[in-house]
Amino acid sequence: MEDGILAQKGLVLLGCGKMGSAMLEGWLSRGLPAGSVWVQDPFPSDWLKGQGVHINEELPADPAIVLIAVKPQMMAEALPALKAMGKGATLFLSVAAGIAIKTYEEMLGDRTPIIRAMPNTPAAVGQGITAVIGNARASASDLDLADALLSAVGQVVRLEDEGQMDAVTGLSGSGPAYVFHMIECMAAAGEAQGLAPELAMALAKATVAGAGALAMQAAEDPAQLRRNVTSPNGTTQAGLEVLMNDNSGLPPLMAATVKAAADRSRELANG
Repeated sequence: MEDGILAQKGLVLLGCGKMGSAMLEGWLSRGLPAGSVWVQDPFPSDWLKGQGVHINEELPADPAIVLIAVKPQMMAEALPALKAMGKGATLFLSVAAGIAIKTYEEMLGDRTPIIRAMPNTPAAVGQGITAVIGNARASASDLDLADALLSAVGQVVRLEDEGQMDAVTGLSGSGPAYVFHMIECMAAAGEAQGLAPELAMALAKATVAGAGALAMQAAEDPAQLRRNVTSPNGTTQAGLEVLMNDNSGLPPLMAATVKAAADRSRELANG
């Protein structure tokens, strides 16, 4: 963990809900001193109160980084108080969905280094993936610092331009909910074939979790892994002929799902 500049200048966490708490837990476990963290949150959890961080106290004048983890609708209320930090010495890192970099520049000033990030909820168990993009003021070292912070809860990837963030939101940001619903549907389908509800759900959860782990760890790509499971004229092929149908199967449905979420992200960003 970046224990040098963060320990010296401090880290401010604006909002500490589920995502903020997951990240804070990751940082502390990696050795970030609790005394170098200031949290601003109107309803601090009991867990947060027991971590030894500064809660709702006066903030350092020029912290190394301010991480914005409040809900988008709270942004207009929370950010103006931090405008004095927007002189260029403090990096602002936002994990709030749907708020464009230009909005932060308008609130904080165009001299402010700003990095926008889109994490997802598996961050809560250290299995997230976060996409980041910085503004013109964000330096290579700023991006490295953001990587170090966000890698505490999973993988980090860098985007080429901010316009890609809507697609990221539709795919990995909203994607966990798609997979959770797939688990629901698989379990329901198992019940329809005669399994008890608890057994069907256990099988569905373990199958999705195991397949995901195998996809991450195997040398083969998912297409090859799929072929490895599929015997000619076997049970898997019979199921895949339904699932992979170009007209009624998963390909058009998933394309429409991700597009709908990405379109909504664009609408929210444009106000």
